[in-house]
Amino acid sequence: QVELVESGGGSAQSGGSLRLSCAASGYTHRRFCMGWFRQAPGKAREGVASIDHDGATKYAESVKGRFTISHHKRNKTLILEMNSLKPEDTAMYYCAADPGGYDYCTDSWAQGSEFAYWGQGTQVTVSS
Repeated sequence: QVELVESGGGSAQSGGSLRLSCAASGYTHRRFCMGWFRQAPGKAREGVASIDHDGATKYAESVKGRFTISHHKRNKTLILEMNSLKPEDTAMYYCAADPGGYDYCTDSWAQGSEFAYWGQGTQVTVSS
């Protein structure tokens, strides 16, 4: 059984930093696409960043140059380093993983449909 558990959310000042982690238990696929999504109240879910098993990354334009996604294979942990935070980054952040078999993250990864497993989310609040 696959379980994704996020941690590291919290509050930060504008311009500050936070580091989110996602522990993936039971996820044994060697080839994969994993990602971070966020959803603010009253807004649609947004793809933030994705990474495949080769380390290729994709980012939403709104976070390019500020956020960095990485994956630590040994401890099966997905990381999102968030710097230069802005109030508009305030949202619930979710990690997600594909069902296995994806050689890479597709160009439509941000829509979320290729991800079968989702975490419960961790709240990020950025104040001005």
